[in-house]
Amino acid sequence: MGKALKINGGINYSLIDDRDVFMLITTVREGIKYATFQNIANKIPFSLGEWSEFLHLSERTFQRYKKEQRKFDPLHSEKILEITLVYNKGVEVFGEKEDFDAWLEAKNVALGGIRPKELLDSTFGIGLLRDELTRIEHGVLA
Repeated sequence: MGKALKINGGINYSLIDDRDVFMLITTVREGIKYATFQNIANKIPFSLGEWSEFLHLSERTFQRYKKEQRKFDPLHSEKILEITLVYNKGVEVFGEKEDFDAWLEAKNVALGGIRPKELLDSTFGIGLLRDELTRIEHGVLA
């Protein structure tokens, strides 16, 4: 089908074309290596505990993946990529990493009074954040 995407934490929706979508699919199917995940996690300010909640994996499982240098299964790999994409989109929309990080932590009226970060544990929540970021990008505030 295609080669896996080289992930360095810098992937972004605006940079993905049709060819890249197939590379994302291949990457998900092959699974993300723990070392690649670690590279992403070092650039995104979420703790191991938060990643554990987002991916529905125990911290002990993360430790085992690290020790054995395992790959994440396709479902977890896809979620890692989705979180990375929405995070990078947020930084792009807000212009500064610190501003987006603050937005993720603050309770948000447009999102029902919850912190945006709390939505990263489901695909539907990630989609909702992506939509909200698009509205902010275009100046359509709720």
